Amino acid sequence: MDDQEPAPPVRVLVVDDQRLIRDGIASLLAIRPGIAVVGTAVDGRDAVAKTLELGPDIVLMDVRMPEMDGIEAVAVLRGRAPECRVVMLTTFEDEEYVVQALRAGAHGYLLKDLPAEELAHAVRLAHAGVTQLDSSVARHLTASLRSPTPAPAPEPAETSAAVLSPRETDILRLVAQGHTNREIAARLYLSEGTVKNHVSRILTRLALRDRTQAALRARDLGLL
Repeated sequence: MDDQEPAPPVRVLVVDDQRLIRDGIASLLAIRPGIAVVGTAVDGRDAVAKTLELGPDIVLMDVRMPEMDGIEAVAVLRGRAPECRVVMLTTFEDEEYVVQALRAGAHGYLLKDLPAEELAHAVRLAHAGVTQLDSSVARHLTASLRSPTPAPAPEPAETSAAVLSPRETDILRLVAQGHTNREIAARLYLSEGTVKNHVSRILTRLALRDRTQAALRARDLGLL
């Protein structure tokens, strides 16, 4: 007989300046198994206060709001509530918003036309530490990363390509192009485990959280 206690529900805070949308999202999520909506907030400033008060696991954050926008709120929460994961939930596919949100510390960028069940699944994945991008957002961002960009200004050594070996630079470029560890291993005649170790060192040396941030840094370093 299995005596394991069921996992506690994922605690969610919904942030949107439009009441109808805010209450609608909260209602849709509240009836999903394994999710508990602990509150709502009307803008970024309110989101920070409610997060510190209620301690949600996940904050679903709109981007454009009065008083304090979602991106600024993400940056504040990254410092004041680092254990909380923020996922942007918006109607805006603008590449600049996506880049700004991820750099501020968001753990995902999703669009509001997502079906309710997929949104619930996204909440659970975010709680598990998986960074997510809406498929159309990912396509826009990938196209932008592959577009020619001006040569970057010199950066401090700890955030520049100078801290990487030639092999790590090659791997970072392939990561930014969207290749998996297995595909990189095949291209460079390495084992998949070796590639995984290289990727881990790259993230550590450049102070990056995940492969999405690595792709953004590769673009900034002129590797694409």
